[in-house]
Amino acid sequence: MRQYQIAVIVGSLRRESYNRNLATAIVKLAPPEFSFTQVQISDLPPYNQDDDENQAASVRRMKAEIQAADGILIVTPEYNRSIPGILKNVLDHGSRPYGQNVWAGKPAGILGASPGNTGTAMAQQHLRNILSALDVPTQGQPEAYIQVREGLFDESGDIGEASRPFLQKWMNHYAAWVKRHAT
Repeated sequence: MRQYQIAVIVGSLRRESYNRNLATAIVKLAPPEFSFTQVQISDLPPYNQDDDENQAASVRRMKAEIQAADGILIVTPEYNRSIPGILKNVLDHGSRPYGQNVWAGKPAGILGASPGNTGTAMAQQHLRNILSALDVPTQGQPEAYIQVREGLFDESGDIGEASRPFLQKWMNHYAAWVKRHAT
């Protein structure tokens, strides 16, 4: 049976981030042939085109992890009705220098959680626009704009009972998406 390695990008640096918790919990709903690794992004310098010919070791490491992955899972908060700057930074680093875009062709899924009623709808829409420009086939349905409220996670940090059916359906679609598009 083929194994699928998924690079997980969490668009938050906060230790107790809802989205980091969601990323950690949702991967437990994946089929056994999937393995997930959260990519370290906090040590990336701000993207600067002047550095394209001599990228930092952290940038080269991140790009190698994305290149080796069969798919991408992005779990992000919404900041000021868009994506966090740290997430844009990792996307820019991975797409540069021109012609060396490690994101191209990697099937992606997007999730996000927020205490607000609309979850991370605007951030996810902006992210879809960016991923389209980077040639990333992105799962369209089901969308998951998750409101953080009691019961999302259980006492052990796993997906709570009430949220599990919806998020299991999302993960099943994501796994099928990756299998269909992974090269």
